[in-house]
Amino acid sequence: MNVILLAAGYATRLYPLTLTRPKPLLEVAGKPMIDYVIDNLAPIPGIKRAFVVSNAKFADQFHRWASARTATQCPFEIVVINDGSTDENNRLGAIGDLNLVLSKYPEDEDVTVVAGDNLFNSSLADFGAYCRRKAQPVLGVYDIKSLTDATKYGVVSVDAESRITRFAEKPAEPESTLIGTALYYYPKAVLPMIRQYIAEGNNPDQPGRLVQWLYPRLPFYTWAVPGLWFDIGSKETLEEANRIFVRSA
Repeated sequence: MNVILLAAGYATRLYPLTLTRPKPLLEVAGKPMIDYVIDNLAPIPGIKRAFVVSNAKFADQFHRWASARTATQCPFEIVVINDGSTDENNRLGAIGDLNLVLSKYPEDEDVTVVAGDNLFNSSLADFGAYCRRKAQPVLGVYDIKSLTDATKYGVVSVDAESRITRFAEKPAEPESTLIGTALYYYPKAVLPMIRQYIAEGNNPDQPGRLVQWLYPRLPFYTWAVPGLWFDIGSKETLEEANRIFVRSA
């Protein structure tokens, strides 16, 4: 299995913090938030590489981080890929970046995709086991407990087997508080469909749109993210995460 970490955004809502530093390298409780992602992926057996997709502005910072990270304890190789974008106007979008990695490397491995700014405080080992058992696409889901907050995310409905029956991207009136996180598993047999999605001219941004396109076409399952999960999209969520992770350290 390979991992693709999406880290090429410009995080304008976090300016000025992200004017000179990419969001995934901002610290939470004393370490870069991308380290939490790596640490919680590490217990999944069989990961060969983690591809970190950066933009051109911050690629050097990710290269330095990757060199330091692989010099310490990391059970898999970290490869930084520069998507060539320089600002919000020419960025490829999350699905575009995913497609970029798939175009550069053979589609001969299953792929776990995760946003570099999604913060987990629990191991994802069970996610890896669940995905291997299902051998179908899987979306990590989280009960955000608030209908108001759910309007900011993709809201998910599932059947008794945890298969997606409905996915609504940022609905004005969400049906539930179960939302999709930026944690996905795509078996290698499904990867050509991602290329098809892009080739057909679909929206290359917001990875939830790919879920929305795929789930009517093939079985797409869900897995409940344990513990705490944060989507660091604002200064407020960054400050809240820092307070909570400092207390739990």
